[in-house]
Order: sequence, then structure tokens, then C-alpha cells
Amino acid sequence: MTTTDSRLDTTELERRVKHRDQQSPADPMRPGAWIGSNLTTQGYCLSDEERRELSLALRFSTGLCLTLVIVALALESPVMVFALAGIGVIAGVSARHPFDHVWNRTVRHVVGGPALPPNPTRRRHAFKVATAWLAIVGGLLSAGATTAALLLGGLLVAACATVTAVNLCIPSEALAWWEHRTTRKTTTAI
Repeated sequence: MTTTDSRLDTTELERRVKHRDQQSPADPMRPGAWIGSNLTTQGYCLSDEERRELSLALRFSTGLCLTLVIVALALESPVMVFALAGIGVIAGVSARHPFDHVWNRTVRHVVGGPALPPNPTRRRHAFKVATAWLAIVGGLLSAGATTAALLLGGLLVAACATVTAVNLCIPSEALAWWEHRTTRKTTTAI
């Protein structure tokens, strides 16, 4: 497998993102190609075959987290939300989400799936965004601001569902846009 970790070749990633951005609106991408470009935006550098092999595995951590966030919100449990924020801290600073270890050590053997590669930097930054979001929701629940907590929690559920279903990670998209914008300004200034 030729996946990358946080040392992704920046020029290769920029080339793939630029290629994705140059797709003509009159010539829409196939859904599989679009989902693959979403993974590229997160920082993965996968062949089509690797993307297919990892399709379930790459959704495991976000899918499990999505389920647990829904349960925590349904129970209106600040303790559970804060526990998930703690898991998010680990996911944001280490190469592997704690749930990736669950996949790699147990689930993949049951379903016959491949091992997960380390999480690229952009994906880890997205986990940091989710961690802050969870901490705010937990704080709101603790303060008795249940309506606000459920509203923000519902938005988090929608974002997590999007990344789980189609690999569209909004924080990764925002970071890619920012990097593209700042790289272009730097290049123009030189």
C-alpha cells in the first residue's frame, strides 16, 4: 500500500487538488471520483484500488464517533460528550485516531479488511475542530443550556455524517482552500 502519513508530498497533493478543482462543471465527476478527491483533500494519497479497499475502514472511526455523539446528545450527557472530546484530543495530536486502533486490532480481522494508514495532517486538524466543538457542546450541556447544546450538537452530527457517508470533510476543505489561497499569494509575491 502506498498511503501517506503527515509527510505527504505537498506538490503531489497540490497537483491532485488543482486537478480536482479544474474539473469542468459541464463534465461532472463520477461519484466515486468525487469521493476520492474528498480523501485527497483530507491529505490521503491513494490509488483507486486502495481507496476501494479502504472504503469501509476509513469510515469506521468517524462512523463510530457519529454514533456515540448521537447517543450522548440523546442522553443529554455532558460526561459522555467530554469523554468524546478527550478521544478527539488524542485523534488530533497522534497519527492514529483511538478508534483506528479498534479497527486495526479487532474489527478488520472480523470483516477481512485492510489496516488503516496513519491519518494525514488535514484530517487530524479536522479532529481538533470536532474536539473544540464537542467541548463547547459539553460545556453548554453542563451549564443547562440544553437547546443550544442540541442545536450545535446537531450541526456536528450533520458534519460527521457527511464525512462518514461521502468523505466530505468540511474543515479539510477549508484548510485546503486556505493553503491554496496562501500558496498562490506567496507565489505571486515572488
